[in-house]
Amino acid sequence: MVPLWDELGGYSKLVHTELVEPRSYQINIAASIGSGRNTLVVLPTGLGKTLIAILSIAKALSEGRRAILLAPTKPLSEQHYNSLIKLLNIDPASIALLTGTSGKSARKERGANARVIAATPQTIANDLKSGALSLDGFGIIIFDECHKAVGRYAYTYIADEAKLKGVQLLGLTASPGSNKKKIDALIETLGIDNIELRVSMDPDVEPYVMDKSMSVIYVKKSQLIDSVLGMFKPIIDLHLGNLYHAGLSPFSKFENMPKGRLIDIGRNIDKIQARNYKFNALFNYVYVLDLVHAYDLISTEGLAPFARYFESLQNREPKSRVVKSILNNKEVNSALSMVQTAVANGQEHQKAFALVELLKGQLYGKTVIVFAQYRSTAKMISDILAKNMINSMVFVGKKEGVTQAQQQQAIEDFRQGKFKVLVATSIGEEGLDIPSVDAVVFYEPIPSEIRSIQRKGRAGRLKFGEVITMVTKDTKDEMYLLVSRTREKRMRDILMKIKAYMSTAAYAKRNGNLGQRML
Repeated sequence: MVPLWDELGGYSKLVHTELVEPRSYQINIAASIGSGRNTLVVLPTGLGKTLIAILSIAKALSEGRRAILLAPTKPLSEQHYNSLIKLLNIDPASIALLTGTSGKSARKERGANARVIAATPQTIANDLKSGALSLDGFGIIIFDECHKAVGRYAYTYIADEAKLKGVQLLGLTASPGSNKKKIDALIETLGIDNIELRVSMDPDVEPYVMDKSMSVIYVKKSQLIDSVLGMFKPIIDLHLGNLYHAGLSPFSKFENMPKGRLIDIGRNIDKIQARNYKFNALFNYVYVLDLVHAYDLISTEGLAPFARYFESLQNREPKSRVVKSILNNKEVNSALSMVQTAVANGQEHQKAFALVELLKGQLYGKTVIVFAQYRSTAKMISDILAKNMINSMVFVGKKEGVTQAQQQQAIEDFRQGKFKVLVATSIGEEGLDIPSVDAVVFYEPIPSEIRSIQRKGRAGRLKFGEVITMVTKDTKDEMYLLVSRTREKRMRDILMKIKAYMSTAAYAKRNGNLGQRML
């Protein structure tokens, strides 16, 4: 037996210890969870949150209690189910997988007889509401990707029911976000009174973390792109100016306005009661939204994604008044014609060609995931790579018409080395068992620290890894790169402050109610 297992006491016998080697931080975190407190575990992607979940389940089983392991998607629930079957030293028949594809009566029977359940949250929430499942006898419920446990998501309902029954709650995530209010809400939802936060530099984690090279590749916009942007900017500013003069926008020039403030304008318009005033405001607002999206596509994504976006507008039926106006705009049509001609002549965004050089040079022969924001961008990247004799596969979600079986086949082909480059949208960030890769390339920076952490965690799990971000100069890319870095640091600072507060007498007096303002 591995000596580290001894620190957990007798319940480690419920784990197939010969199949997995624990790490000191996993043992330390599991021991902390074993105290019975509702715990939030924040651990970078790839550092073994699943084993921590299994150790916590084993502790509950050793006390004669049952356990539930929740995951936000069916594929991830199935992945957890297989891990439970493999690693728990109990009768496999006492482990159940409950998802929406099973009938209620079948789920009721399996759930009643199971000691451990792997499930999607909506399934468990529905069965609790219908009475098909009771939380009596359960010792712990584990919420994987627990940053989703906010608002009206099914995680929230399950957590409320569990707290009424006195069931211990365990949240697992790579990042709960950097927004203090959202972190407070997450902690209140799960009744958290214990935080286990680890970063790569922590003493018990550092020995297990492979080095990662972090670098940025900067590219310049082409003269064509600058010309198109110059044609679009006055049109966008005209309609944003209309909103500004109506008192609905704090900005008259869109380049000065953060994207979040643009969304806020839409929320304010929704509150308008006067019908004609609201109609005109919506016209200008949607006009700005549509053209800003096109502006961002050509400046940071590519010519082909820009052209495909306008194809989607042309094919839209019925067309709104805004869409008709945009498609009839002479400047828009002139810009679109220029781009379509350029695409037909093999021109593209400089990022795409820089990526080809990267894959043929520095990353030649290595396994790589290229993350792109949009499906059209992923398709363009794959097309460019194919023209340059680089074998790749586009990996998108079910919303884009790809079945779960096709996703799993793509992952298996990637694992077997049938192609070296996986071009993925956000589906590759969480929820699927994608193998560790040599390098992750961000085709564009993303402002979400949660998604950024998840993406980076795909590289360097077992050996040295590289994380490369591509940035177009003088575009929103530069701002998003800074925002992502700032938010990651802010997340750690907030969690450390909350964790410190939880050890104070003041916190004990308030019985762990972090839903109120604390800091």
